[in-house]
Amino acid sequence: MRQIAIVLALFVLSSCGRQLNPSVMFKTPSNYDYKVDQTISNIEYKLAPNDIIEFSVFTNDGFKLVDLTTAATSVSESRAGGGARPSSIEFTIEPDGRVKLPIIGKVKIDGYTVPDAEKFLEGQYATYYNNPFVMLRVMNKRVLVFPGSGGSGTVINIANNNTTLIEALALAGGITETGKAHKIKLIKGDHRNPEVHVIDLSTIEGMTKSNMLLQANDIIYVEPAPKFTQRILAEITPIVGIITSAFLIYSIIDQP
Repeated sequence: MRQIAIVLALFVLSSCGRQLNPSVMFKTPSNYDYKVDQTISNIEYKLAPNDIIEFSVFTNDGFKLVDLTTAATSVSESRAGGGARPSSIEFTIEPDGRVKLPIIGKVKIDGYTVPDAEKFLEGQYATYYNNPFVMLRVMNKRVLVFPGSGGSGTVINIANNNTTLIEALALAGGITETGKAHKIKLIKGDHRNPEVHVIDLSTIEGMTKSNMLLQANDIIYVEPAPKFTQRILAEITPIVGIITSAFLIYSIIDQP
């Protein structure tokens, strides 16, 4: 019977070792090659596949509005005092990085910042309009934030092209009590081959070095602190009950 108890105890310990913190996601090995932090001063939001853009075109440097709602070349005069309201349309950047726009057809714009994309499209429309003026806005910029409560997360819509990691955390309600402020993972790029940055927001120095701008579909993951006591008790309690019952039955049967 003693041997059985020892075997059961070893099983409990090994089982607990695997389940102490089962809610931890996006685990990386100790020798993982994390990317160097990029701060707000050296990166801007770049258009990417699946971005939905709101698109408007003016001519004569904005004096007249080009109506592209029917892919026509009609022009409406500006209203007195207030100018014309943009007739904007939404378009999706395709997986190959191209977007199909009225008049000019498919053009590749992924990898451009919004200002650079506007200048590029102004050049494309210059063939058809006098001094075109293009306005773009990304409509579906969303990031996923896991603030440190295990698997609980939220989707944050970001309207500002210069939204930082700290701002997104604030929009999500901040880091939870169980979250590790010194171990925040920012997962960027293609999720099949992601870039992973580790940010330490537990100090002022870490905050100044990690003022990173967000791209659409970035994942912010605050690693939760392990709940050793609760997990061990949750795993041990039912097994201890079984062992206790087994000993009780054995003692009753073993009585002369």
